[in-house]
Amino acid sequence: MSPRNLRQALYESGYLRSAWPWRAVLYLLSSAPVGLVALLGIVVVALAGGVLTILVIGLALLAALGLAGVPVGAIERRRLRLVDNSPARSPHRTPDEPGFLAWARVRYQERATWYELAYTVLFAFGLWMADGLALLGGLGAPLAMMATPVLLALDGGGQAQVLKYWSVTSYSEAAGWALGGAMLLPVALYCVGTFAGLRAAFAHLLLVGPDDALREELGEVSRSRARLVHAFEAERRRIERDLHDGAQQRLVALTMTLGLARLDAPPGPLADQLAKAHDEAGKVLAELRELIHGIHPQVLADRGLEAALEDAADRSPVPVLVNASGLGRLPEPVEKAAYFVVCEALANVAKHSGAALAEVGAEVRDGALFVSVVDDGVGGAALRRGGSDGGGSGLTGLSDRVAALNGTLTLSSPPGGPTILGVEIPCEPVEVFG
Repeated sequence: MSPRNLRQALYESGYLRSAWPWRAVLYLLSSAPVGLVALLGIVVVALAGGVLTILVIGLALLAALGLAGVPVGAIERRRLRLVDNSPARSPHRTPDEPGFLAWARVRYQERATWYELAYTVLFAFGLWMADGLALLGGLGAPLAMMATPVLLALDGGGQAQVLKYWSVTSYSEAAGWALGGAMLLPVALYCVGTFAGLRAAFAHLLLVGPDDALREELGEVSRSRARLVHAFEAERRRIERDLHDGAQQRLVALTMTLGLARLDAPPGPLADQLAKAHDEAGKVLAELRELIHGIHPQVLADRGLEAALEDAADRSPVPVLVNASGLGRLPEPVEKAAYFVVCEALANVAKHSGAALAEVGAEVRDGALFVSVVDDGVGGAALRRGGSDGGGSGLTGLSDRVAALNGTLTLSSPPGGPTILGVEIPCEPVEVFG
């Protein structure tokens, strides 16, 4: 695959045989006229303001300089095509209304405008000169050495000065200098290409922002992770519906049938077997209802996270204190993630911690939901490996689920306890209970 930009081309073995070295030279060479125009524009703005009053000078300079970087930024983004085949995206947004005033209002409110102004000032007062010096210093020496025979011939075979320091009086010496310059030229082209790549990266950073491909890739990762969470929730709902409308109804019918058969059967071994089957069917039905409750607790959907946490605490075999009030209704994914984190944490407390008491706290502040689960157990829990909690893998999956909502899950569990599980999920209440 051919390199997409100069930085990639520098790592290719065919760099010197490609057009990229000369594109780098052209990029640095074209910097001078644009820099001179930018410098002239700034000087003209300053001189124009000099004939006005002090107040008007400040307003005029602010207004003019604020937009002075916009055209320079547009030119520089186009000039980046010399060293990058991918078009440089403009960071500016399109105004909602037509007209210059609407356009100027939007530009003054954008951070990109002031980045362009900063780049323009740097460009006008130094960058273009640095580009010229890098080009002159990188290519000047090898090209001057390669031109020694020509200079000697123009002097009539008398004497030629190499780099203003060494004197050459014979064509054999001139040929040696030319050969040295030819050998030095590839090194110079790599140096010039490296400088041009760094220079373009700096311009890209100020005038475009972070790499578009990387930003798009990270955005797609976030979107795909959110899609997986939604797909998982949809599948949970489908399983819940199938269990509730299918398997649960059949088990209820089976339990009723066994109960009626138990009543009709005469005393004896058959009645005892029917009674045993009836009891087992009742236990299976109770376990199925508990499973359905775990898949999607109705209290969470009907009454929100606060009531669901109270319900989870009531069903925990370890005594749990709940400190959560005024949460209101939060976005559904946030409520589900927080609820299942608490349920998983309480299950680990009951199974592995040896705790006598646990405490669940939840509050919304600064645009985020904060949830904590604290127990007085033996500690040693871990998210990514089995500690004393033995449930690290479950919490790791919940951590990924929280991360899909741009949240964080933290765990502190030193040996001897206490274990503190914390969750922070950005959110905004969608409804507040009265």
